[in-house]
Amino acid sequence: MRLGRAQGAGDGSFGRALSSTLVADLDKRRSYTPRRVRERRAYQLAVTGGVAGAIGVIGAVLALAGVIGAGLPIVALVIAGVCAFLFRRAVVG
Repeated sequence: MRLGRAQGAGDGSFGRALSSTLVADLDKRRSYTPRRVRERRAYQLAVTGGVAGAIGVIGAVLALAGVIGAGLPIVALVIAGVCAFLFRRAVVG
């Protein structure tokens, strides 16, 4: 197919034909995840984030008291933050 001046002659018909063929191939969602899978993922993120947050806070208090080191609470709080971010992304987006 030749894309010269002879076809369309600047009236925009080529652009309309091109856009209609591109739009016809669009999917509503490229990778559809069922609702139950998304719900389960959000629930698991909420539980994991809550447990990690509790371990982080309790561990931070114990670390300030000198009972344990600060490494575990820091890691737990980072995990809780990542879970919160992913939960928010799963629920909103």
